[in-house]
Amino acid sequence: MDQFDTAAIMGGLYGDGFIACKGAFSREWVEALGADIGTLFDEARRTPGGALERGPNRYYVEIHPERLRGFRDIITHPWVCAVCAAILGPDYKIVEAGFDVPGPGAMMQPWHRDFAAPPQTVTGRRLNSLAFNITTVDVTEDMGPFEIAPGTQWDTWEGAHPMFPPPELHPRYEGLRQRKLARMGDISARSALTIHRGTANLSMKSRPVFVLGVDAPDGTNADKHDLQLSRAYYEALDEEVRRHLACRVVDKLETVEQGHAIEGLLMGVKP
Repeated sequence: MDQFDTAAIMGGLYGDGFIACKGAFSREWVEALGADIGTLFDEARRTPGGALERGPNRYYVEIHPERLRGFRDIITHPWVCAVCAAILGPDYKIVEAGFDVPGPGAMMQPWHRDFAAPPQTVTGRRLNSLAFNITTVDVTEDMGPFEIAPGTQWDTWEGAHPMFPPPELHPRYEGLRQRKLARMGDISARSALTIHRGTANLSMKSRPVFVLGVDAPDGTNADKHDLQLSRAYYEALDEEVRRHLACRVVDKLETVEQGHAIEGLLMGVKP
């Protein structure tokens, strides 16, 4: 972890609200991640409530982490650990594991943040949560790339939905927007409060991306998720890894009850 500069990490996430580590994993490792996600997505589509819609042909699936061969590799990656410690403190907690799948025909999302800004950010000017993303494909311009409006994690507004900024702010985001063309092996970290959107997928390919959610000790996002580990898997992890997991330890994995639906994303934005 000492190889990563704390000031640079904090500057990026408190400034733009987005940073990345290029080439963190090999392409072979990412191919295995993509295969596991493909299996889990097929299962979720066959399970009532297993895949939450986030717009036309766009889905989110919360998973049992141990179903991914590379989960421990992700949560112990030195860059991930360094970013979590720098922003969230030494007692950070992993609260979410899942993936997004924007399929062919997925529409442009409205500008949004993933949840309402907490008092720690609005008045305390402190970030107490992070989202990490790992693409399973090389993203091209026609595959519905992720767009972010840098620096907008600090934005506030009155009289509108706490996750969806009012239309009069949209020109600001259009002027700031940056399109992210991630490659297989890259990891990104962002504040989920930074205003962002998925763009329209005009290709014939899906763009699956793994999502890891992490909170500071005073974060409350664990309430939206149901992170579960089997007792055997949990006990095989190192103590240093286990102390960062905000999870239920169960004798038998149970169906995940997904609780983070975002109704404002269901319709998409027509061109």
